[in-house]
Amino acid sequence: MNSNPERKPHSKSNPLKLKVAEPSKLMEFIMHKLDGISRTKVKRWLANGTVSVDGERTSQFDFELKPGMTVEIGKPSAKERFHNKWLTIVYEDKHLVVIDKKEGLLTNSPGKEQETAQSILNQYFTATQQRCRAHTIHRLDRDTSGLMLFAKDKKIAMSFEENWKEKVYDRRYVAVVEGRLEPRTGTVESYLKDNKAFVTYSSPVDNGGKYAVTHYEVLVSNNNYSLVDFHLETGRKNQIRVHAQDLGHPIVGDEKYGSHDNSLGRLCLHAYRLCFIHPTTGKEHEFETPFPKVFEKPFHK
Repeated sequence: MNSNPERKPHSKSNPLKLKVAEPSKLMEFIMHKLDGISRTKVKRWLANGTVSVDGERTSQFDFELKPGMTVEIGKPSAKERFHNKWLTIVYEDKHLVVIDKKEGLLTNSPGKEQETAQSILNQYFTATQQRCRAHTIHRLDRDTSGLMLFAKDKKIAMSFEENWKEKVYDRRYVAVVEGRLEPRTGTVESYLKDNKAFVTYSSPVDNGGKYAVTHYEVLVSNNNYSLVDFHLETGRKNQIRVHAQDLGHPIVGDEKYGSHDNSLGRLCLHAYRLCFIHPTTGKEHEFETPFPKVFEKPFHK
């Protein structure tokens, strides 16, 4: 029998109620009351809207509590319970979803037989009783990891497509490329066009393709590898992969575009930063995700 009435299992119909006896900050209060709980779990509760103070939901970890207030922790939301080996939901509102995708997962597919980021999100929407579908705003190659943005309705997706440069003001990738890249900063400009085999070719003069501009900065390098920050001015198919090949330093693991090195076991390209203006609120949203640890391996002494 549980001797502590404050530690009873909580549910939507039976939230855990904690009475505040002295001034405190919300996170510290919860961690003190639920001795042994991890800070990460409390942060997750706050982020997913399962914590309320005097009936008002809050995600503010340093919310100032006063004596007499009541903190309630409800049933963990479906978002909190959502776990998938291929992707993590970084941000969600009623219009948009930002995910962190692992390498090896397609963005979408015309067939129903393959699991994709889009199909996983649609399953999540069904499980959480959301009457919406995932609409692709931009894509990442199957073997590229990192941040992606999906819309919950076609109108929102179209607003990004029609005003991409105005809406998305910063996208950055990190990659491990072969060799020591010199100079350490620079810009690549070319026209990109696919052939019949869907291989993208680069041309310094207009070949009927799309004009592409990529800025780069070397973060760290040695004789064999360089860790490079790529900043997209345009967003063309395979842009970074082709421009890395143009530089003479293909991305490690990218056999399609010139690499002969698969020592790290993957295509070493990761979309780590995504910044956009929300189409309905006009607010700036900025997201970053850590570099994959394997990218650090070539630079360990």
